Amino acid sequence: MRAGNAAKRLLVGRPLDSGRLGETLLPKRVALPVFCSDPLSSVAYATEEILLILALGGLAVLHLAWYAAVGIVVLLVVVVASYRQTCYAYPGGGGAYVVSAENLGRRAALTAASALLIDYVMTVAVSVVSGVAALTSAAPSLDGHAVALSVFFVVVLAWMNLRGVRESGRWFAVPTYAFIAVIYLMFAVAGVRMATGATIRAESAALPVDKVSTYTGLALVLLALRAFASGCTALTGVEAVSNGVPAFEKPKSRNAAMTLAIMGVLSATMFFGITALAMVYRVHVAEDPTELGLAPGTPMSTALAQIGRATFGDWHVLFYALQAVTAGVLVLAANTAFNGFPMLASVLGRDRYAPRQLVHRGDRLVYSNGIVLLALAAIALIVAFDAQLTRLIQLYIIGVFVSFTLSQAGMVKHWRRELATSTGAAPTGAAPTGAAPTGAAPTGAAPTGATSTEATSTGATSTGTPAGAADRRRIHRRLAINAFGACLTAVVLVIVLITKFTHGAWLVVIAMPLLYAGMKAVRQHYDTVAAEVAVAPGQRPHALAENHILVLVSSVNAPSLLALSYAKTLRPDSLTAVTVAEDQAEAEALRAAWEAHGIDVPLRVLSSPYRSIVHPVMRHVREAPGRTGTR
Repeated sequence: MRAGNAAKRLLVGRPLDSGRLGETLLPKRVALPVFCSDPLSSVAYATEEILLILALGGLAVLHLAWYAAVGIVVLLVVVVASYRQTCYAYPGGGGAYVVSAENLGRRAALTAASALLIDYVMTVAVSVVSGVAALTSAAPSLDGHAVALSVFFVVVLAWMNLRGVRESGRWFAVPTYAFIAVIYLMFAVAGVRMATGATIRAESAALPVDKVSTYTGLALVLLALRAFASGCTALTGVEAVSNGVPAFEKPKSRNAAMTLAIMGVLSATMFFGITALAMVYRVHVAEDPTELGLAPGTPMSTALAQIGRATFGDWHVLFYALQAVTAGVLVLAANTAFNGFPMLASVLGRDRYAPRQLVHRGDRLVYSNGIVLLALAAIALIVAFDAQLTRLIQLYIIGVFVSFTLSQAGMVKHWRRELATSTGAAPTGAAPTGAAPTGAAPTGAAPTGATSTEATSTGATSTGTPAGAADRRRIHRRLAINAFGACLTAVVLVIVLITKFTHGAWLVVIAMPLLYAGMKAVRQHYDTVAAEVAVAPGQRPHALAENHILVLVSSVNAPSLLALSYAKTLRPDSLTAVTVAEDQAEAEALRAAWEAHGIDVPLRVLSSPYRSIVHPVMRHVREAPGRTGTR
């Protein structure tokens, strides 16, 4: 036991007192890499996903990447603006689940939760596998060890998160800020070289792109939409900040909203810059190397690796620095999920839609069980898909846009209720602000959407006091932002479903209802248990009229005799030893040993032809409570 505790302290660190929870709160400079590493790192492969899809149509359609990039940047700006409203309106965190629970009801909330949980698992798998892909682009000899490397990195990430959010955040800050710095350095070098007349071409620029089919009319539109949907991976992880508002230093909402805005600016500029360079350098990529005229099995460099090699030219050190920080930030991007998944699982556990074990913090004041569960799920996914990014990416972003749409629709209803409250009348059927839907949270649980004094910065009037004209204009503006965001993300969700369904996304479409049903089953179990142990009106402790004890035994041994001796000290009205036997010979042997030792406690032998122990005992207790005897 002591050796186990010593090993745990060595790996995880010494336990932290609950009173030190405030010391784990994050300043903006640490929160940015902790919560935003996923959307910041997604720019490393989002452009490549667009080019991979457009390559199916050959060189003639690659110019559509410009339109896809512009659409994704606009979408990113809208989603960031929408989630900034959530940070102010719901400083208690919880994101799409809490917003949906309060405004759209239990079904919408569980749908959002199932989408987010699946998305977090996908985030870990895709981020780690893409990081390993960047590593193998610089060192092709490692290509055959992608699965082992991916699993190793997931284990390391889980271990670092088990040591605590703030401690892991310091480690994650270095590669995240280094990635941002190297990307902007690459932009600067490319700008200077092109301004001085240099013609820069990617290593794949001269390779032919063999089109799979001729795309015209509706087929061309669908191809463009599919490329746009694949590039929308750049938006993954945006909601993590609104989920984790409680982890920020005060003022929580303002710091979270500011972090979200900084992330939006960085992600949009890096993504568009990388796409622009890819188009100028004529970067060509394909899922199958033979489509570019290469020999089968030839390792393919990622789009970002080609851009970096072309930009830095003979400055090999900068190219390898780019690959190193890209691999680092992509692997560490999974940290967004390692913060979001355990926190959401804790909220679900508190509302009795997930096992209660997920509610409690571990030794280092993090949700340890949720971290371990996420790591195991991600490893299973990586192994099942053989660490192939192209296969995994097809399952991605379905859950993202489901949660985006439900969250923004919930915020629309939230602001409408605030407008109605500001005039002194709540809309019919509206739940009061901060209240969970019927059956969504256990009695006595803190409301998941609870507001705080920070919420007053939204202009909301939870006390019912009429708001001024300026406050109403502010609410109208926020309502418009969220309404536009809800419509836009709903349209993108339809596009993603249509274009990705037959390419693997159907697995997510099946998994979400299964997870939804599982959460409802957990809640039903807890409700059943609560009803069984509920105290009846007026019930008080009282002395039992009779005290009957059954002691389960398997053989005549010292522990059995000790249990019988202890039972006698309770002075029961009756005491019976009970055993379960599979055959008659076994029963006779036990009776003989019982009599040989002169045990003065009646022995009841229960027959079990189906080799079960629990069911015969439970049936005996139900059918003959308080009655004993030998047999």
